[in-house]
Amino acid sequence: MPSDEPPIAPEFAKQLATQSYASKPRIEGVQLVDLKRFVEDGGEFQELARLGPGAELQGVPGFVLKQVNYSIMQPGAIKAWHLHKRQEDAWFVPPNARLLVALLDTREGKHGASMRLVLGDGRAQLLLIPRGVAHGAANPYPAPQPMLYFVNQQFDAQHPDEHRLPWDLLGKEFWQLQPG
Repeated sequence: MPSDEPPIAPEFAKQLATQSYASKPRIEGVQLVDLKRFVEDGGEFQELARLGPGAELQGVPGFVLKQVNYSIMQPGAIKAWHLHKRQEDAWFVPPNARLLVALLDTREGKHGASMRLVLGDGRAQLLLIPRGVAHGAANPYPAPQPMLYFVNQQFDAQHPDEHRLPWDLLGKEFWQLQPG
């Protein structure tokens, strides 16, 4: 019975091996941990780590770190306004990136003070956002922009501490680049 397999030249045939697809041996202690990722129209949110007790964020007394997250904002996206009742955030935009960030103090007696600032843009800064301060970010730039953020509560998709206000609460122009 003739074979449908082509003959292999001798100089290649002596080096030929068949690929094995059997499970490879594991190294004790090595683990791959699947991380939770949430994708939406304006970007994504990626959990990087959940931490146990006692991980206080240096430079922020009393801020016990419970989770580290990574997010990417797509060009033109505005992710605002939201606030937390039980959680503080600490935001970091890498120096080689840039995001327009806004804060609105919704706490009673604080008279709705607001702030706009740019994170990243050559600076290495950590922005602490207290509970009750509504916050958001916009990416008016042409490329996706990354952000790392640290929180003192672990995210619970079943009972999120994410309370929304209208994105244009302070006007649509609030989120636009200001000429000057």
